[in-house]
Amino acid sequence: MVTLVLGGVRSGKSGYAQRLAERAGSVTFVATAEVRDDPEMQSKIDRHRSERPIHWKTIEEPVGLARVLSAPDESSKVILIDCLTIFAANILERFGDNATVTHAEIDALCGALIHAPCNVILVSNEVGSGVVPAYASGRRFRDLVGEINQRVAVLADNVLFMIAGLPLVLKGDAQL
Repeated sequence: MVTLVLGGVRSGKSGYAQRLAERAGSVTFVATAEVRDDPEMQSKIDRHRSERPIHWKTIEEPVGLARVLSAPDESSKVILIDCLTIFAANILERFGDNATVTHAEIDALCGALIHAPCNVILVSNEVGSGVVPAYASGRRFRDLVGEINQRVAVLADNVLFMIAGLPLVLKGDAQL
């Protein structure tokens, strides 16, 4: 079963996804954020680490999500990926405007989700409801996140939209 949890910044999507995953007991958490020379990002990463149960297995993988989904820890009942928004930023940073590589990464992710051997929960920002970015790079980022969200939502069993910490079910239900 694939569940996509969408929402704006600070909408409660990561916390909600973690509560869903906790029901399974054995969880592999896939963090897409990389530690860089950015104190704000480091603080966010530290906060997210402290909020995760200590017994969860954590994999830090910025781009190779398909590879992680294709070779999971056999004991994991759920893989929680947080988040697709940072995954998209990492793709753009690594591959720039190379649409062939970008689409190959998205295709690989979607293929791996279809064949995942356990439940998967993915977190992503909804970026289509805001202001149109002033710069071309911001528009490319918005468009890429929007494409990833749409592709994952089509194949997901459940899609939830978080607003003020509350889930709005768009597809399926809120249970794993």
